Order: sequence, then C-alpha cells, then structure tokens
Amino acid sequence: MGAVPKTGGFPPLGAHGPFQPAPAALPTSLAGWMANPSPVPHPSASAGPIGLAAANNAAAMLKRPRTPPTNNPTMDYQTADSEHVLKRSRPFGITDEANNLPVNMLPVAFPNQSHGQSSYSSDDLPRSVVMTLSPGSAVKSMDFHPVQQIILLVGTNMGDVMIYELPSHEKIAIKNFKVWDLGACSVPLKASLASDYTATINRVMWSPDGTLFGVAYSKHIVHIYSYQGGDDIRNHLEIEAHVGSVNDLAFSYPNKQLCVVTCGEDRVIKVWDAVTGTKHYTFEGHEAPVYSVCPHHKENIQFIFSTATDGKIKAWLYDTVGSRVDYDAPGHSSTTMAYSADGTRLFSCGTNKEGDSYLVEWNESEGAVKRTYHGLAKRTVGVVQFDTTKNRFLAAGDEFTVKFWDMDNVNLLISTDADGGLPASPTIRFNKEGILLAASTNDNGIKILANSDGIRLLRTVESRTFDASRAASAAAVKPPPLGTFGSSSIVGTSIGERAAPVVAMVGLNSDSRSLVDVKPRIADESGEKSRIWKLTEINEPSQCRSLRLPDSLTATRVSRLIYTNSGLAVLALSSNAVHKLWKWQRNERNTTKATASTVPQLWQPASGILMTNDISDTNPEDAVPCFALSKNDSYVMSASGGKISLFNMMTFKTMTTFMPPPPAATYLAFHPQDNNIIAIGMEDSSIQIYNVRVDEVKTKLKGHQKRITGLAFSHVLNVLVSSGADSQLCVWNTDGWEKQASKFLQIPSGRAAAPLADTRVQFHLDQTLLLAVHETQIAIYEAPKLECLKQWVPREASGPITHATYSCDSQSIYVSFEDGSVGVLTASTLRLRCRILPTAYLPPNPSFVHPLVVAAHPSEPNQFALGLTDGGVHVLEPLESEGRWGTSPPIENGAGPSTTSGAAGSDQPQR
Repeated sequence: MGAVPKTGGFPPLGAHGPFQPAPAALPTSLAGWMANPSPVPHPSASAGPIGLAAANNAAAMLKRPRTPPTNNPTMDYQTADSEHVLKRSRPFGITDEANNLPVNMLPVAFPNQSHGQSSYSSDDLPRSVVMTLSPGSAVKSMDFHPVQQIILLVGTNMGDVMIYELPSHEKIAIKNFKVWDLGACSVPLKASLASDYTATINRVMWSPDGTLFGVAYSKHIVHIYSYQGGDDIRNHLEIEAHVGSVNDLAFSYPNKQLCVVTCGEDRVIKVWDAVTGTKHYTFEGHEAPVYSVCPHHKENIQFIFSTATDGKIKAWLYDTVGSRVDYDAPGHSSTTMAYSADGTRLFSCGTNKEGDSYLVEWNESEGAVKRTYHGLAKRTVGVVQFDTTKNRFLAAGDEFTVKFWDMDNVNLLISTDADGGLPASPTIRFNKEGILLAASTNDNGIKILANSDGIRLLRTVESRTFDASRAASAAAVKPPPLGTFGSSSIVGTSIGERAAPVVAMVGLNSDSRSLVDVKPRIADESGEKSRIWKLTEINEPSQCRSLRLPDSLTATRVSRLIYTNSGLAVLALSSNAVHKLWKWQRNERNTTKATASTVPQLWQPASGILMTNDISDTNPEDAVPCFALSKNDSYVMSASGGKISLFNMMTFKTMTTFMPPPPAATYLAFHPQDNNIIAIGMEDSSIQIYNVRVDEVKTKLKGHQKRITGLAFSHVLNVLVSSGADSQLCVWNTDGWEKQASKFLQIPSGRAAAPLADTRVQFHLDQTLLLAVHETQIAIYEAPKLECLKQWVPREASGPITHATYSCDSQSIYVSFEDGSVGVLTASTLRLRCRILPTAYLPPNPSFVHPLVVAAHPSEPNQFALGLTDGGVHVLEPLESEGRWGTSPPIENGAGPSTTSGAAGSDQPQR
C-alpha cells in the first residue's frame, strides 16, 4: 500500500503518553535526605495533651551515639545499643529530624528469607463461593472481626453499617446513618445535612481487640461504636473529624493509648483518643485530599503513612515536627498501603486518573519500588482495592475478578470470578487467618469465599448453632433437618427468631452468654421490595441534578461529545466544525471530576484560537463529523468532512492535517495499545489502518456497502469491530486484519430504518460483549462470533433512538431519543429501569430540542452528558439522596413494566 502524501511533520504520540513507572527517588541515604530536604513545605503538626510526652519518649529513644557509616548500603548508621536489630531498614528514610538520627523500624528482607511461607500453596487461598449475603445497597467497606472471625462488619453507600454472622447468613445488627448530637455540629455540617440527610460510608474497621469499631462517613463525621458480641452495638463516640468527606480511618497505639487516625477531604490527618474523643495531633502538609492512612510501629516507635489523591505519600511520627518524607506513588495514583501480617513487608495498590493500576512492594530503606506485580487491568473503573494474608499472598479486586499473587513472584498466581456477578473493581477483605474472603457484587451483595479450612470452620459453627437451637426448643415442635451448607435458610429456627451466635470454636474466644439465647432476627426486606417494583420516571427538574454548560460561542447542533479520560472536562464537536472544551476547576468543593453541581469554564487558550476542523469545499452541515481523544488527553484527532486534523488540547494549535477527501473520514478510533495506530472509517465504506509515526496507510479493509459509522477495538480478543450505515457489523483480526465474521442487524418487524441510519458499536468492560446501537434497537452481541444475545426495541412513541452508550462500569446503558427523553437500561438484562423526560432538564420546548449524542463519565457510573440539537450540552446526575437512576426490575418475577399506560410497544428485551 502506498504511503499517503505528507502534509507536515507529525509529532510522535507514544504508546499512551509519558508515564512514571516508579516513584521519583528522593535522596536515599540519611545524610542525603537531611542535606536535601523535600521541596514541598511541611507545616509543623500540632499536638494535643499527649503530644509532648510522646515526642519526648521518641526523642529519648533516639538520642543515642552514632557509629560511623559502614559499607553496607542498607545500614548507613547504627545505634550503640541496637546490635540485635543491626540490619534494619528505614522506611522511606524516616528520621528523627531533631537529632538527625534514623528511625529504624522494619527488618530488611534478605534474599533467602522465606518468612515461613514454604508450606503454603495456591490451594490455601479462599476461592470457593460458600454463601451470598444481601445488604441491600452497594458495599463500600468490609472488615472481619479480629477474634470472632465469622463476624463481618459491612458499610454501604447508603450510610448503613451492619454486622453479619456468616454461619447463619444473618444480619444480626444494623445502624443507619444518623447524627447523634445535631446541636454540636458545625454550621457547614448542619447546612449539608439540611440539604441532604444522607452519607456514604468510606471505611469501617475493627479495633485490634474487636471491642470497638469505627465508621468514616462522606460528611465530616466519624462514629465509634462499642461491641460486646451478638447484636450488642452501643454508641461510643461521635467526632466531627474533618471538613467534607472523611476518607479513611485506622486504629493505632501511640504512647500505649488506643487512638483513631483519620484523614479527609480537607487535606489533614488527625489523631483522636479512642476512649475520650480528645484530639491529640493534627498533621498538615498534603496539597490534595488525603486518601488513606496506614499506622504502623516497630518496638516503641510509632508512625503513620498517608497518601493523597495527587499521588503523594508522606510519613509522620507522633510529634510536632511535620512530615518526614515526600514520595510519589506509582503513576501518581490514589493509593492504599498495607503491611504483611508480620509487619516486615510493605505493599501499596492504587489507580490513577487514567485508570492505570499498580500493585507494588516497597523497599522501605530507599523509599523506592522493590517489585511491581503484573496482571492488573490498564483501564480500571474505580480504584482497585487489595489485601494481604498469611505473610505470603496478595489479592486485588480487578476486571470483575479477584486476583491473587505470591508476594515473592511478580506474575499473577491465579484468579477467580467467584461464579460471576462481581463488579469491575470489587471491594475485598480477608479474615485474619486468610481462610475466608469477602467480595462485593454488582447487585449490592457480598460473596463469601473459603478454602477447605474456612468451609470446615463454617460447617462446625453452623452445626453447633443448630444444636443450640434444638436444645432451646427441645420441648417444642420437631426441628427441621439441617439445611444444606451454603443455602440462605435459617436452620432450626422459627420465623422472627434466630439462634444465638456461636463463637466458642477452635482459635476463637468464647462468648460468655448462653448458647441458647434467642435474639430477634433483622428481616431482609429485599424480597418484599422486589414484589413492588415500578419504573422510575423523572419529569421535574427537582427530581434530578442537571446543568446546561455555559456557552458564549455560536450555537449549532452538537454532533459528537466525549468526556476527557481524566473526567475533568467535556469536549464537544459542533456541526460548524468548531470544538468546545469545558473544564471543571479544582477547588475545595470539587477536586476530582466533572459534576452537575458546579459550573465549569468554557475554556480557551490565551491566544483565543478555536479548534476548527478543515472543511475544504464541503458544507459542514452535510458532513459526518468524527473525533477521537488520545489516552493522555493531550491530543484530539478530528474531521468534519475535510482533512483529518490533529490538535494539541492544551494550546488548541493544529499540529498537522492529513488525508484530504475524497473519501472523507466518518469515524476515528485509536488502537488501544498504540496511539500511533488509527483506524479510520471512510465515506466510501472502507476502513484504513493508518500509522501516524510513519504517516502511512498500512492496509485498507473492505466489507461494508455504505459509510462506516462505528469502530471499536477489543484488546482482549485482538479484534476490531466495525459498523456501517448498511446496518452490518464486521469483525477484523488485528494481527493480520482478516475479516473473521460479519452479521446484519435484525431490524424489528414493522420498523423501517432510514437509508443511512448510523450503527454504533462499543465494547463492554469485559471486552467481549458488544453493544450495538441503531435507531430501531439496542442489541448485545458476543464477539468475535457476533451471536446476538439480547435485543431491546423501544416503544414507537419515543421516536427513533439517536444515540446510546455504556456507563463507565458497563452496568447501565444510557439511551437518548428523538422525543427528548433519555432511558436508563440495566445492561445485563436490557430492561428499562428509569425514563428521564425532557421536562426534567429542558425549558418548555417549542422548537423540539432533543439530544443527538450521549457521553458517559469515565469514573462516575451515574453521570452522563447530552449534546443537543440547539447546540447545548447538559450534564445530568441523580439526586444525591437517590444515588442512582432508578432500581432494576426483579428478574425472578418476569416484570419490568417498561411502558407507561397507553404507550405503544413493549420496551422489553427479546432474545
């Protein structure tokens, strides 16, 4: 194939733009660290009543004569009385700055050190699903009781905190979000509660002995409860800990006092007395919201690692000196840190704004990454969560599975999908012994996985629970036989009753109360709710959050619309070939994403130039506009009937133009592994595979009869799927570009499609299921064979479908219609669960304005944007009190009423 004539130098884009593979290395030696302090200012921390005592104790321990440096790079200094800890490392170079001495906290891991792990194998991992729990709302955080390891603490997005007893599958206690003392709240908190009396739980955690647990909420508050076993939960402390969201909490023992460490959206870390609620320390120095905290100790030296949403890692001693270190997390990601159970190895896992995730082990002495584990997805939805167990294994929730690694091997050991139903990035948690694992599901449930020891433990406790129940009712009706393990039945109890939790078992402390205590059961209301389902219809502005983006430029219809990969901006291409970019500013209220609650800026560079496509001799109103955004948001490639233009997103300058028509480009897609490879759909029905770096067409694909209207790559299947105005789908192998399959859409009987109706395609997050969008239908195909799994035909009263897209988590499909309405489908069933009428987001509509394109936010699954015929762009979100767009109709009852009274059509999926 001959090369396309060059029209100017083309800047190489790189695979996905520059990326930092490891944290930036600050000076590694103690002397270097002290001589080259971090350029980031670290204001001194403030200390409460125990602050000076703790600081003096630490200083007293550290005031020891130093020996000269040795030639051992892991051992720059020694203290005179610490030969027994001679080979200890200094995490990230932490020092006692007052005395210029190292704080030796962790032992060095020697190359041949086994950590006592040789007896473990992958069979020891909990991978068998033994039960499913139904909290009723999305699970945000979980923690197993440190002593009674069959007790699971759960926090949800609705602010509910609950305790499950696993052998009986029962929710034995629940606390809903409620401020205990509203009068003591600050004015900002009162105002927030007045507008929306709900809060999401960000973290739940047991104290080390399990007698207390903490709950961090998205609104200012931390609750500490006392727990005496069973359903005995008592209010202990209510602390207004931070301004805005409390992002994390953990328990620690500075100066032998039990404390709670919290961090928040206000960029501060605080330490509170867990008994009295007194604030002991405030640590300031982060320049972004603090995402997580990780307290740890070695001997009597206590310290805290903290991470922020800008990817910064800092470390603090319990004193007033301030942060000891300043390092970058891999990829500047939002990161959590955790030690192995024996405290000898430090790990972190995080996901950055581009969706790249990193699981690493740290070299504590140098503050550098020791090893990076392979196998995490490159376009993660949400932040990947991880956990450690047995001083041997790591686990992370990623790509709808739980993945496991051996700590000493960077390659993925094994993974499990837990029989399906996990979200893209499930929340996971091991119990203390690592024999049970809890994982959240995408239907607001929890799956409990177990190994052979975990199964044996649960069966033992289940049988003892049954024996206790039978003893309590020995004189009553004959009890039913023991239920099958793993079922949800309650064995040997009548409705409304439950046998007392049995915690007298091997390795667990015994509850002092009688085993025959019978306590009231908290009924699971999900079954009752499932019988009363109704389609959610939103027809008033007060029923959702919507925002029309400000626009001072000429208003012409919006032809293409996309969020940037960072989620901080929206890019539109109008029919007059002009691009418009709206940016949300980072501020105290909104630090991370686009939102309907904050007005963005219609952004232009200081030069005032516009990104305007070449239109040659064509009428842009008659052209088929198209664009594609690079993974790092640095470049946009775009066309409006003329040449293809490459724009710099920062300066709006045209970097180059190429491929003059005819034929004109009608669709553009970057190769997922290499931004220098572009698939270009053409007006003449061909697809050109273009190499940007050498400015050359490598091959031309032919298989359609009309212009190309959609392209989608799958990096899992190594295929490109194309769609055209001929209502045909084609699958092309990306290795040799041969056609593997093709299929025409099944046009519903009685429906006539326009001669050049667009057909769009988009891959599900699993990179196998394919969404096909046509004005007559929504369909789900399985690639690469293109088997049609489901088809949804809307009611005729809505008019033709104008566009549709998956939500970022692929759990929903947003569908726009010519009548101005938007439908929200549950992706797995293609059932309509919510209809948003134009009266909810548009003023009275004499000119019949309607959306032409819908774009999904890259990290907020319930946010989308609409591009309208009048040139307007609207961002829509559900009310904070609702949290999502309607509820899915229950599958078991065959319901899902998707039409309003008198409407034509069924709106129900068809096979």
